[in-house]
Amino acid sequence: MEKFTTLTAVAAPLPLANVDTDKIIPARFLKTIKRTGLGVHLFDSLRYDANGAERPDFVLNQAPYRDTRILIAFENFGCGSSREHAPWALLDFGIRCVIAPDFADIFNNNCFKNGILPVRLPRAVCEQLMEDARLGGNARLTVDLARQVVVRPNGEEIPFEVDPFRRHLLLEGLDDIGQTLQHAPAIDAHEARQRSAQPWLPALEAAD
Repeated sequence: MEKFTTLTAVAAPLPLANVDTDKIIPARFLKTIKRTGLGVHLFDSLRYDANGAERPDFVLNQAPYRDTRILIAFENFGCGSSREHAPWALLDFGIRCVIAPDFADIFNNNCFKNGILPVRLPRAVCEQLMEDARLGGNARLTVDLARQVVVRPNGEEIPFEVDPFRRHLLLEGLDDIGQTLQHAPAIDAHEARQRSAQPWLPALEAAD
C-alpha cells in the first residue's frame, strides 16, 4: 500500500450529503475482485448520461478537477452497503483523501485499509474548503497527515484528528498483509519449532 504522508492537490467540491456506496460505484460494476479499472465508473450516474456521454456540469468532468486527488463532501459520506469497491473506485480514479463532516463506519474502515485518508471536519469548515476548491487550479489544498492539519490556499492550518494506530499504518503504508509481514521472522521461527516438534506434519501436507 502506498504511504500517505503529505498530499498537495486541487480539491474537488461535491456539495452532497448521504452519498451512498451505490452512488460511488453502482452495483452493476461489482463483478470484479480486482482493485483496478473501477475509476472510470466512479460516480457513474453523476458523471454520465443515459447514453454514456459525460455530463459537463459534474465536477469531475471539468478541468482542473479531472485529476483531483482530494474530494470534499458533506455528511454521511459512504453510507449504504459495505462494498469495498467504493474506496477501490476512488483510489483507482486517483483520490487519496476525502474530507467530510462524517463518514459511514464501514466505508471509513475500508478507506484506511486501502490507503485513503478520510478527514472529519465540521460542516462549516467543509463549506469554506469547497469555496477554496471552486477557485480551481490556483487554489491547492495540502493535507499533512504527520502534522494532522489541512492547509488552505491562504496558509490557514486546520487541525484534524486521526486514530493514532491508523495514522501510523497510513504513514508507513501498511495494510493488513503488510502488518502481518512485519512479524515474518517470528512466524518463521514458530513454523521451524513446529516442524521440529511435529516432524510428521510436512509429510501429511505433502500427502494432501
